[in-house]
Amino acid sequence: MRRLAVVALVSLLLVLVAACGGQAPAAQVPTSVPETDSSTQTEGGLPDLGGRSVTVAVENAYPPFNYINPQTGQGEGWDYDAWNEICRLLNCTPVYQEASWEGMIQAVSNGQFDAAADGITITEDRAQQVDFSDGYIQISQRLLALVGEDRFASMDDFIANESLLLGTQTGTTNYETARNLLPENRIQAFEQFPFAVAALLNGDVAAVIMDETAGQGYVGTNAERLELIGPSISSDELGFIFPRGSDLVEPVNLALAEMRSSGKLDELAARYFSDDFKLPE
Repeated sequence: MRRLAVVALVSLLLVLVAACGGQAPAAQVPTSVPETDSSTQTEGGLPDLGGRSVTVAVENAYPPFNYINPQTGQGEGWDYDAWNEICRLLNCTPVYQEASWEGMIQAVSNGQFDAAADGITITEDRAQQVDFSDGYIQISQRLLALVGEDRFASMDDFIANESLLLGTQTGTTNYETARNLLPENRIQAFEQFPFAVAALLNGDVAAVIMDETAGQGYVGTNAERLELIGPSISSDELGFIFPRGSDLVEPVNLALAEMRSSGKLDELAARYFSDDFKLPE
């Protein structure tokens, strides 16, 4: 039964990876779009974007933020629901485009996408390339491990045991945290988190460092095998990214403020960032 559980979860992880591993649609470079007229407002008093299409890059392999529903083949997750609501408030149309995490920030910087939503941590270095929205959630980095793990109970314990290997995803703040705490030979970096979690299930790494919100998504998939261990390793704020000087930043910030005051952000957090979240099978 334990083997079947592992096979089932790894199969689901591979569905997610396969869904984003194919040839992604060519990114559409936005043509010159009229800047938002701040004098035009929606009925709710927010800027009216006049039905404008907004291309939003998503990885479709980072639950609960974005993933492919294997039943429908369609993208789902917090990012989709959040941007659907943002565009409802601002009178715009979100156009989701699948993109790999590697190169996503640079692609937005180059103007290949109007925005990107992928659980992106706000950092000073990244802010040199792109503009960030206001933060929409404060998250912690945690260790994802197998249920019953007794070799460590915190990151300090993990560091002290030189036999343990840590998995993570390249190009993430989780990877940078791992590099700050461990020598390179104790870090197994993968292109996507589903590969890192599969390595954990196979016993190739002892834990995976990731954002707590994403870790809860994997725990929700198989609570009998996976759990988050120990206190927060670091705290980060997440935001959307835009090309530098984008006229979308201010309207999106106003929409986020409205979603915060209306309780919509809390509603989405309860749906996707709680222990009750489960990936569709």
